[in-house]
Amino acid sequence: MHAARPVLRDTTRRSGKRQRIRNHQRNAGLAGMKAMRKLTLLLSLALLPGLFPAVAQGRDDDALQRALKAQADAWDVAIWSKDRKAIADNMSASFVQIDSDGNLADKRKFVEEITADALVIAPYAVEDFTIRLYGDTAVLNGSTRMQGTYEGKPFTSHYRFTDVYVKEGGAWRVVNIQTTRIK
Repeated sequence: MHAARPVLRDTTRRSGKRQRIRNHQRNAGLAGMKAMRKLTLLLSLALLPGLFPAVAQGRDDDALQRALKAQADAWDVAIWSKDRKAIADNMSASFVQIDSDGNLADKRKFVEEITADALVIAPYAVEDFTIRLYGDTAVLNGSTRMQGTYEGKPFTSHYRFTDVYVKEGGAWRVVNIQTTRIK
């Protein structure tokens, strides 16, 4: 038996063709990569303007938070100075307060109780103050240490609060307050 001999073929023509195919594939790959880079760049540029409203929204949110903080501070001043009109103007008609004991007060009752002659509240500061925005709703949280007198007897209180503001007719108004006494 004879050993199988390898068949020798002329591969120069084929190898040239293979090389041309490889070159074509490589060039097509490079062209595809260039096209992908262009597409990525174009998409990035197309999306870029969409980022500016987010930046603008962030600035708007900052301005709104500053305005709400100023409004809340003014309301605190109205409370300890017993300015019934300023207190009521900051409140929604549907206002509800829930105190530490679970008692409810509507707008009328809250204004009556907070401005009663028997209650004297010294100026106070709000600590740990935060504001979170949810469209036309804002949630304000903080803590307060109050001092004053009620029916001539001194009191001190320390509590955490949540005030919920909503935008009504273009103005921000408090619709809900919840207070929790800290012991």
